[in-house]
Amino acid sequence: MLKRHYSLAMSVALLLLLFSMLLSLTLGSASLTLADIVSVLFGRPSVSPLAETIVWQIRLPRLVCAVLVGAGLAVSGAVLQNASRNPLADPYLFGLMAGAGLGATLVSVVLPPQLISLALGAFAGALFAVALVFAVCAGQHWRKVEITLLAGVAVSFMLSAISSFILYFAEPFAANRVIFWLMGSLNRTDWYSVMLLAPVVVLVLLLALALRRQLDALLLSDESARTLGVNTGRLRLILLLATALLTACIVSQCGGIAFVGLMIPHIVRHFFGVTSARLLLGCAVVGALFMIWVDNLARTVLPQQEIPLGVITSLVGSVFFLLIMRRQRL
Repeated sequence: MLKRHYSLAMSVALLLLLFSMLLSLTLGSASLTLADIVSVLFGRPSVSPLAETIVWQIRLPRLVCAVLVGAGLAVSGAVLQNASRNPLADPYLFGLMAGAGLGATLVSVVLPPQLISLALGAFAGALFAVALVFAVCAGQHWRKVEITLLAGVAVSFMLSAISSFILYFAEPFAANRVIFWLMGSLNRTDWYSVMLLAPVVVLVLLLALALRRQLDALLLSDESARTLGVNTGRLRLILLLATALLTACIVSQCGGIAFVGLMIPHIVRHFFGVTSARLLLGCAVVGALFMIWVDNLARTVLPQQEIPLGVITSLVGSVFFLLIMRRQRL
């Protein structure tokens, strides 16, 4: 019965994902019908060169990036929540967003122009935040994920304060550029972003699936997992580093898109099940579906303007977070 329920939920989610991807390619300032999109994708000669350029160079790479970002953040959140047995765990609690923001701020304001790209600076800053968190938790403290997450919050506040201090003395144009990027957006993504994100997302998902039995054992207790032969400390370290690397790559290309890793695993558990294999695959599909429609909403709600993705996900995620906290208290 449970297997049939999972198969039905996954089939519906995959169909919705495919339909959403096709529909998303029709949305934008240039009017393209679904027939035009199908013709472009299958290379029919009747399609205009302009339509081909819009689909292949603008909309399709952005759509694929939305799929990868949503899947990556959702899978990272599921891994962290299972590894820590903490339903409020989220990949951004490592201080990654603040670290990426500091890196982007230094690149835009302090360093000479063209010396280093904004994405590379953000990636370096995110990795610096992770290294700082693990340095704070050196010794035996990193074995306790809750301590690691609290260290991430503290590092996040510290790095955010440094970024704010630098931006306070920066030129308004440079400051606005960094601030908009920190809110999260897919408007700068291209096929290079896809080639960067795709291998990392796939590798982390495959790693988590390979360790699914150990993750299931961690859900019981550390003592039970050790009796089953699981090295809980080493397992958590591997999972923390993998999710941190994945989130840093996403932040470097798209900026801050918070709360996806918190919300999606809770939704998936309700419809797909709680075992790690079903949870991870469900998060990959539902996370991609969620990010596609968040991006569609950001592009189409306001005429000639784009809402930062982080604004939408933070608004929805904060309400979701409070509901979870209230339910946990009750």
